[in-house]
Amino acid sequence: MTDPSRSASIDAHLHRPWAERHRPQPRCCEWPGCTAEGRYRAPRSREELRDYRWLCLEHVREHNRRWDFFAGMSPAEIERHRRADVTWHRPTWRFGVMPGDRFFEAAFVDPLGILGGRQPERTARAEPKALAMMRRLGLEPGFTLDELKRRFKLLVKRHHPDLNGGDRAAEARLREIIEAYRYLLDQRRDARDR
Repeated sequence: MTDPSRSASIDAHLHRPWAERHRPQPRCCEWPGCTAEGRYRAPRSREELRDYRWLCLEHVREHNRRWDFFAGMSPAEIERHRRADVTWHRPTWRFGVMPGDRFFEAAFVDPLGILGGRQPERTARAEPKALAMMRRLGLEPGFTLDELKRRFKLLVKRHHPDLNGGDRAAEARLREIIEAYRYLLDQRRDARDR
């Protein structure tokens, strides 16, 4: 058997708004002997700046009055720390040189050659097949279907083996012309069907 008072409290809990049910529990101030709510955070130490103590307003003010980030550091250590702050305590080196005396050019590409980096490798791009086929037939991009057919007929007559005495080179050239014509014709059909 279930306790009716218990089921009523569960129902009441479920019908409260989500934000009210999931509100964080108040923290107690971490100052020794204090029982107030700890609403304000303060770093635990210089080495653990992201690890916080939660304090009430009175004690966080006291913590801030006492806090000395550089306590226990010599003037030389303070100066080193201030200089390292400029680069967020990350390692640095002279411009143009990497650690270990390797030249900086290995680290970045400098396409304009201004900063001393390496030049990008020039690789010949493969020509799109359609442009290669157009060039094979002597056509420019944007050609019409009539231009394609006219050019094809002209080149077939010029390179036909029967008109060139059975020349093998003319026969090979004719195969290339036919391949280009068929490819460009198929491309036009595909573009029209889309």
